[in-house]
Amino acid sequence: MSTKPIDEYISNSPAEIQPILKKLRATIKKSVPRAVETINYGIPTFQLEGKNLVHFAGFKEHIGFYPTPSGIEKFKKELSAYEGAKGSVKFPLNKPIPYALITKIVQFRVKEHLAKSAAKGKKITAKSKA
Repeated sequence: MSTKPIDEYISNSPAEIQPILKKLRATIKKSVPRAVETINYGIPTFQLEGKNLVHFAGFKEHIGFYPTPSGIEKFKKELSAYEGAKGSVKFPLNKPIPYALITKIVQFRVKEHLAKSAAKGKKITAKSKA
């Protein structure tokens, strides 16, 4: 899949946040090289096997990161310093972006996705044998 939509998203973002968005994108890509990049909900999205893993977005005063509710819950303690909601967190632009933590969250989401896929595969296999 083309990376053009995310390239366009970043280039249409304010100049001062473009380097942050580029680094965030590279951080996610490095964590899950086989992910597909797309735009969902109007923001950059990384998918694995057709399922959304994480989204991110640039705003005037923060970077939004959306690793689903499970990603937020798993790293609740580490994310407690940031404003957030059930499936999202805001990283303020006046503080360093926690790229190492983002890497951990993305890796967690990949493992979670693969475990769910494996479980579904086992259910299908079990049903097909019945």
